[in-house]
Amino acid sequence: MYKSLLRPILFLIDPERVHHLVVYAVKFLDKIPGFHGFLWNYCNPRTPTSEVTVAGLHFKGRVGLAAGFDKNAEFFREFSMFGFSFIEIGTVTPRPQPGNTRPRLFRLGKDKALINRMGFNNKGVDYAVSRLKNRDNSIIIGGNIGKNTATPNPEAAYDYAVCFERLYESVDYFSINVSCPNIAGMEQLQDIGSLREILTKILHIRNQKSIFRPVFLKISPDLSFRYIDQVLDLCREVRLDGIIAANTTTSRKDLNESPESIHNIGPGGLSGKPLTNRTVEMISYICKQSANSLPVIAVGGILNSADALNMIMAGASLLQVYTGFIYEGPFLVRKINKALINYYNSRVV
Repeated sequence: MYKSLLRPILFLIDPERVHHLVVYAVKFLDKIPGFHGFLWNYCNPRTPTSEVTVAGLHFKGRVGLAAGFDKNAEFFREFSMFGFSFIEIGTVTPRPQPGNTRPRLFRLGKDKALINRMGFNNKGVDYAVSRLKNRDNSIIIGGNIGKNTATPNPEAAYDYAVCFERLYESVDYFSINVSCPNIAGMEQLQDIGSLREILTKILHIRNQKSIFRPVFLKISPDLSFRYIDQVLDLCREVRLDGIIAANTTTSRKDLNESPESIHNIGPGGLSGKPLTNRTVEMISYICKQSANSLPVIAVGGILNSADALNMIMAGASLLQVYTGFIYEGPFLVRKINKALINYYNSRVV
């Protein structure tokens, strides 16, 4: 019903406007007595094999909602009813910022993909903290943090430290976003020297805390394997807790949309089906190079159960969806959860 009836109607409307309309609709449904619990149980049928502990956190399922959907921690509870066991908010920056000018979100229907150049539009870390006060702890919340666009790269570590410090008591884990292609010059933060400075600073803050929060590094799919090796060496050096692979790509290779359409859209990060093979490739490589010692959260190109299983078989511990949720509809997580239960039950047998 979603793909045959609702999606064609929604796709007639500007993507960013649709996002807000869907949020309002989901908030309305969430107010119906008993609806939230019923739908969550339907979309996340729990068995002993569906639960997993990663980096010291116990997840009731392996599928989460990727960062970028709930930038300001405004509707994580409502969207959890679709079966997500964790939701990553953000990207959050120290100060509010409007992001890039519109239009900044585009669909590539023939490729089941999106191009975005949102530019870290968010209401700032203090607002996110206010939204997370007294939250229900039944769902794990990740905090995806970045720097303000106006902050020069030499001062970026300070921005990450500010977000890390202020969000520390409010989230369950952190995702360090240094790989978004929509912030000018951000790719330079993936330089090992800059990465070391950022990670060392925030991990020093963590060492002063009485509560442990796992820290994951979100990397770009455009990194070479040689550079990934350097990142893994740094992760071992600073004792990072895991990798999120991967962010959006600047590549426009092998797309079905016309070159003219792609040109007219302009720059931005590409997500969705075109990333599937690259994400599997990266996960497999990271897990092999780290001897499976570093947990990996797979994100990028998960549009069906087969994609999800391929990520898990490549070595991923957890999965995140975003573009797939938009193209495949609200029951994508249920389909993946059921496929994972069957997969793990078959292995037990």
